[in-house]
Amino acid sequence: MAKPFPKLSGKLVLAPMHDITNIAFRLMCKKYGASLVNTELLSANALAIKNNAVIKLAKTCKEEKPVACQIFSNNTKNIVIAAKLMEKYFDIIDINFGCPSDKIMKQGSGGYLLKRKKKIGEIIKKVSKSIEKPLSVKIRLGFDKNEGAEIAKICKKNNVSAITVHARTVKQGYSGKADWDSIKKIKESVDIPIIGNGDVRCGIDAEKMLKETGCDYVMIGRAAIGNPFIFKEIDHYLKTGEIIKQTKEEKIKDYFEYIEYAKSFNIFSVKDAKQKAIEFTKGIVGSSKLRQKLNRVKSWEEIESVFNIFKTLP
Repeated sequence: MAKPFPKLSGKLVLAPMHDITNIAFRLMCKKYGASLVNTELLSANALAIKNNAVIKLAKTCKEEKPVACQIFSNNTKNIVIAAKLMEKYFDIIDINFGCPSDKIMKQGSGGYLLKRKKKIGEIIKKVSKSIEKPLSVKIRLGFDKNEGAEIAKICKKNNVSAITVHARTVKQGYSGKADWDSIKKIKESVDIPIIGNGDVRCGIDAEKMLKETGCDYVMIGRAAIGNPFIFKEIDHYLKTGEIIKQTKEEKIKDYFEYIEYAKSFNIFSVKDAKQKAIEFTKGIVGSSKLRQKLNRVKSWEEIESVFNIFKTLP
């Protein structure tokens, strides 16, 4: 029997994203109203052997609860080991069956497993029996054709607690328009929480997805990169119909708050600080010049110096 999925305080979920959703970024998204956050995609094979580099990516804290740990592999035994290890620290275990990355699919994992529906059922059944925490999965509509409802039924039959649906096939990647009508069909085919994902960039999109698909929650991915404030922006719109935006000063303040979190959890690096600086300042007047300067810096002190000049620009 599936464990009950936790009742979330709001409608918005942060997607798992490689090199993005570390603990520092998740805490920023929590601050702005994400009701559930996900770790970045973690290798169950690496977790099963307690690989230190991957264990470091699994840092968590009570302030970000509820939080899900997303894992991937095509090795059922390793997924079970990883899930049992991670459930000690996380509220939900999530298995990725949708990632279109070539690196992941060459391992026979992620989206590749949508070719092997029987294997998906086997993995879910074994993991759900092995852990005490709720098990969710993230899928796409299929590998190269729409089999979303069939896949969802297999997941439900084997006791998942919730399903996130990215409304494209694996073959589509991120091209074309997300097929929200298929999310609706999946929601109608299974009686568990469905988290809709794909092409939600603002409050209007989120409201439309909720109404058109009947999904329980909305997952925000690419639109949140460098923009944790999007959760407040969308939540405010859903509640009031008003559109709010951040100022340049507020965006810069968020960047430095992210850096403080990164330092406090010992995950700070100059490489990440440079990348996040580019992401957090995207869309600000003068950010192209900032990027040019950041490409040449080699230390945190140089990054701070660049920002001190940038802050004074109109």
